[in-house]
Amino acid sequence: MTAPTPAAARARARPTGATTGAPTRTATGTTGTTGTTITTATTTATATTATTATTARTRTRSTAMTALAATPGIDVMKQVNRQFVTGVTVVTAMDGETPRGLAVNAFSSISLDPATVMVCVQRTSSTHDCLFRAGHLAINILSTGQLDVVGVFAGKSADKFRQVDWESGPFGSPLLTGSSARVEAEIRERLQASTHTIFICRVVHADVAEWPPMVYGAGKFFDGGALAPLG
Repeated sequence: MTAPTPAAARARARPTGATTGAPTRTATGTTGTTGTTITTATTTATATTATTATTARTRTRSTAMTALAATPGIDVMKQVNRQFVTGVTVVTAMDGETPRGLAVNAFSSISLDPATVMVCVQRTSSTHDCLFRAGHLAINILSTGQLDVVGVFAGKSADKFRQVDWESGPFGSPLLTGSSARVEAEIRERLQASTHTIFICRVVHADVAEWPPMVYGAGKFFDGGALAPLG
């Protein structure tokens, strides 16, 4: 028998299946079959959980956005508007030599300096086109003694001004006698908003009387001077 060479002896001394180099470290999962399987399974489970959570959040946001996007019905909006208490105004302007006007409660102050106000008028109103052409308009804040005036300007009479007392303002706009306050303003902007036109106006004249204002809420009129304060 021929004696084995030193290289062959060293080869027989190594355990079967072992390879050269550093030993396998399965505890960290960086090398070796067992450690790699554990790391892959953990990573897959984490990714699946994150994906599920993200999907759930997306569905929640989608449901919330769908609920917000639902348009409330007209009946609901009428109920909402009935909860908001306002004053009562009559907006007037001259149409050539003819005075025009309508009852409006969509009136608001925008700023005090410069004095700026706004009114909203439905485009189907018979007074709308006159206001749209006019350079100035007047806002008459009605007093408690003008309940009959509300009826006149809420109606469709061809000559409403025959039934009320009025005078011309410094810029020609009709000012109603007996109002709690009166404003004449120059129309600066006309903004289209759905079914209405918003008139942005710069105040050029204003006067105030001692009569308490009329108040409107939930389909009824009230004495603005007899409201009970809170607290």
